[in-house]
Amino acid sequence: MKKVNILPLNKIICSDAVAELKKFPDNSIDLVVTSPPYDEIRKYNGFSFNLHETGKELFRVLKNGGIAAMVIQDQTKNFGKSLTSFRTIADWVDNIGFKLFETVIYRKYGAEGAWWNKRFRVDHEYMPIFLKGERPQYFNKEPLKIPSKHGGKTMTGGGTRLTNGIRIATRSITINPMKCRGTIWEYMTAGDGTRLKHQHPATFPDKLPYDFIQCFCPQNGIVLDPFVGSGTTVLAAIQLERNYIGIDISKDYCELSNKRIKEEGRKNKSLF
Repeated sequence: MKKVNILPLNKIICSDAVAELKKFPDNSIDLVVTSPPYDEIRKYNGFSFNLHETGKELFRVLKNGGIAAMVIQDQTKNFGKSLTSFRTIADWVDNIGFKLFETVIYRKYGAEGAWWNKRFRVDHEYMPIFLKGERPQYFNKEPLKIPSKHGGKTMTGGGTRLTNGIRIATRSITINPMKCRGTIWEYMTAGDGTRLKHQHPATFPDKLPYDFIQCFCPQNGIVLDPFVGSGTTVLAAIQLERNYIGIDISKDYCELSNKRIKEEGRKNKSLF
């Protein structure tokens, strides 16, 4: 398949993700944020998806130091989990070449979900963050800081002995009002998004891709979502003034994404 020299920036492409990615040049994308159709939770009119082949192409098109962030959950069947998330992580690391930079938990608030008599309510999804290369080309955690519970308080620390034997005297420290976010990211799901957004059966919060883009994508960088769905990732890219590419095999979802871009693009930046 012939590769293109110029990426189709700021467009939604209706195509199979792997077939389309094969056209992209090597080392051309800064950040991937996506939620693939995992197991059989999402119905795509009979379309099937190969996460291994998708991972191979994403690894190739990402720049050295680029990041691929995925939102994924395991299907429950006969009281057992599918383990798709764990198998995908192991495959992408062991067989494709990614590093697992971190696994973040997406904690859902605001929706009670289904009631299970003999199971716990599932209120989280996994967000494995994959790295190509030795270290991220761009990492800005400042926008991800959250208020510290004890911010502004004064803490008196005990004397500390260093490895060279020198002892540091007791001192008082004022705790910073903001702290670095950990590996559990909490988002409200109730009331999130517009009527158009929820024409897609499985969406993630508007702020979720916004956070990934601010942290891992440089100014004027390129954000890719190969399973663009309702367009939440590309809308965040627009609002943050990054370039985007969205791909989806469903014509309906491509039309939905384009409609959201037209109606919502650049409108909601103040919400974040």
